[in-house]
Amino acid sequence: MAQIKRHASVRWTGTGKDGTGSMTTQSGTLKDTPYGFNARFGDGKGTNPEELIAAAHAGCFSMATAFQLSGAGHPPESLDCVANLTMEQIPGGWKIAAIHLVLKAKVPGLEDAKFQELAKGAKDNCPVSQVLNAVITLDATLS
Repeated sequence: MAQIKRHASVRWTGTGKDGTGSMTTQSGTLKDTPYGFNARFGDGKGTNPEELIAAAHAGCFSMATAFQLSGAGHPPESLDCVANLTMEQIPGGWKIAAIHLVLKAKVPGLEDAKFQELAKGAKDNCPVSQVLNAVITLDATLS
C-alpha cells in the first residue's frame, strides 16, 4: 500500500499568552507564518491551528467529493465548501467539538438523493474526517 508523509514545523518563543510562534509547511505555502494567542483566541493577526484544520478539512472533503461524484459518472462543475469549526473550553483546556461542512455543488444531471449519498460518503471517508474526534455535520446543496 502507498504511504504519503507530510510535515510542518513550528517555532514558539515565550509564554502561552504573551509568546509568539511561526508555522512553516513542507510545501512552503506557509513560511514563518505568525500565530499566537490573539490570533487563536481573538481576532489578532496571523493564523491558528483551528483555521488550518478547518481549511484542511474543507480541502480534503471537497477533493473526496469530487472523486465520489466523478467515480459515479457525474464530474462536478464546481464545489464550494466552508468548514465551520467550533472549539469549546472544557475543564483543563479546550477541545475541537464540532465541524460543520457547508457544500454548494454544481453537478449537471445529478439527482439530489444520489448527490446527498455521495457527499455523505465523502464526509465520512475523507482522511481529515477520519482523524478528527469531533461531531462532523454536513449541509450539501445541489444547484
